[in-house]
Amino acid sequence: MTEEFNCNFCEAKIPIGKGKVYVKNDGTVLRFCSKKCQKNMLKLGRVPRKVRWVKKKTV
Repeated sequence: MTEEFNCNFCEAKIPIGKGKVYVKNDGTVLRFCSKKCQKNMLKLGRVPRKVRWVKKKTV
C-alpha cells in the first residue's frame, strides 16, 4: 500500500518517509514537503496563491 500525501502549502507529492509532519494543538495535521513550505505557511503567514514559486495555484 503506497500512499502519497500532498504538501499543505505547495500541493507537491510527498512519498512515505519524506517531508515533515506538523501537528497543531487542536489536532490538525499539516504535511510539508520541505522546511521552505513549513516556514512560509506557519512563521511568515504567506498564502500559497500569492507566492510565485508555487506551481499549482488554487483560486
